[in-house]
Amino acid sequence: MNLPDFALGPLDPPDHVQAFAATLLLDTLGVAAGAASLPAGRIARDHAVRFLGASEVRDKATLLFDGRQAAIPGAAFAAASQIDNLDAHDGLNLTKGHIGCALVPALCAFAEQRPDLSARDAMVALVAGYEIAARAGMALHQTAQDYHTSGAWNGLGVAALGCRLRGLGPDVLRQALGISEYHGPRSQMMREIANPTMLHDGSGMGALVGAMAVFLAEDGFTGAPAITVENAPDIWRDLGQKWTLPDNYIKPYPICRWAHAALDALGALVKDAQLSITDIEAVEVHTFAEAAELYPGMPQTTSQAQYSLRFALAALLVHGEIGPQEITGKALADRRVEAFLPRIHIVEDSRHSSRFPAARWSDVTLRLQSGDTLSSGDVHARGGPEAPMQLSEVEAKFQLFAADLAPARRADIWGWRQGLLRPDRLFVEFLALLHAAPGVRNG
Repeated sequence: MNLPDFALGPLDPPDHVQAFAATLLLDTLGVAAGAASLPAGRIARDHAVRFLGASEVRDKATLLFDGRQAAIPGAAFAAASQIDNLDAHDGLNLTKGHIGCALVPALCAFAEQRPDLSARDAMVALVAGYEIAARAGMALHQTAQDYHTSGAWNGLGVAALGCRLRGLGPDVLRQALGISEYHGPRSQMMREIANPTMLHDGSGMGALVGAMAVFLAEDGFTGAPAITVENAPDIWRDLGQKWTLPDNYIKPYPICRWAHAALDALGALVKDAQLSITDIEAVEVHTFAEAAELYPGMPQTTSQAQYSLRFALAALLVHGEIGPQEITGKALADRRVEAFLPRIHIVEDSRHSSRFPAARWSDVTLRLQSGDTLSSGDVHARGGPEAPMQLSEVEAKFQLFAADLAPARRADIWGWRQGLLRPDRLFVEFLALLHAAPGVRNG
């Protein structure tokens, strides 16, 4: 199927693809709720209200878990920046990045002006955006020499989703894709890994540029061609036949996924042998090159904690889990975690490096105080098709991350998982649950 027909025309993705899209949506919204109180999300929302407003009601959208309004691109930017700064959102291995972080905020922003939009049609639009963003990301990584953040390409999925929801035509879509690609942030991912900040993976700007591209193209602004679309035919040949969305992973921890295989390996060893941190003399991790470059010291900021490997492993040993509480606030000054960092040794292993980005493998060896050693063998990060999380685990994660929401509100949001697949339910009914700030009753 050609891209314009896929993006704009009738589309009936397989039931399992739509169902997983609904799960990804809810997982991403749980992360958004959990990130609402973090400084990055608050700053992004304040800036959207101050600088990215709209003069007409038809161009406005409500900020997720905030209640204030901005222009549609501003609302998408704010929520994407918020989600991006709690690194627990979904991703796709071959894109080396994240799609839902930008797509879900854009869907919520554009759909607010579509009161007639059914929940099922919203999911179909989300699926289309995921598939287009995935291929744009793979095309960029195949043609560019350096490693760009997700914002460099996930804005094309936003542009396609926006054009679909606004009922625009093929030429407008072509221009929007071109504008989004041209203005997308070609930011260097490894630069952010070396110096973690609130810039994170660039998805806030990806969402902003992708949404703006829709309105610019609608008004006649030109921007074609998008070279990731028009100069990479092999990437797009199976559009509508092969579905990449089910290959997205869901993250059990709010840590860069490059660290997840080591975390899973360490966690399994500790659980199986019923160890405590006092039993362990040292930890040796063999991992791929990119993971070995994650932040090595004791983090001073949540951003550094999320792009860590040693800290994440030590925190898991100290706390027994890693959720939002373990990478924020007082946890960043935990002396027990800091004291264990020198005992963790990271080794880049060519065996694991050769498998990246298609897979994320590591292995861990523990040297115990008793003198014994325990080895995990090769472990792949959980959450993707290689080692999927159970739906009950995804729901438990949602409940944990959205803990600042009232229990009844959390139940109502998660309870929409099946409703999101129904053509007789309106998506704006679901949106009404997402707007008020945590602790504020939805009206």
